[in-house]
Amino acid sequence: MTGAAAAGAIRIDRLLVYLRFARTRSAALALIDSRAVRRNRQHVARGAESVHCGDVLTLAVGGTVRVIQLLTLPARRGSPAEARSHYREVDGDGLDRKGQITIAASTPMAGRQPDDPEDFS
Repeated sequence: MTGAAAAGAIRIDRLLVYLRFARTRSAALALIDSRAVRRNRQHVARGAESVHCGDVLTLAVGGTVRVIQLLTLPARRGSPAEARSHYREVDGDGLDRKGQITIAASTPMAGRQPDDPEDFS
């Protein structure tokens, strides 16, 4: 393992190459510069930003939006199957059109009828 992967962090531009979302670090930087990458719902500003296990990445790649959660950090660029073993796709159910915010129905408050007026006292 590289020093960064052993420490639990890796540069996001390198990670995108290792996970096969970009062919080169230059292509990964172009993806980042086009604001197509988010880490934990925040736009990634630089390729040198660190990524850790458990982070959620949102990638606008090839006309689709992919949301992945990092399970482990790769030490190198491997086969596509090996790359997929380092992350899991987050289920798209319950996401809005852009795949950013989880939408769920709110549960009614216990003991309150839906037609009851709010008590503001």
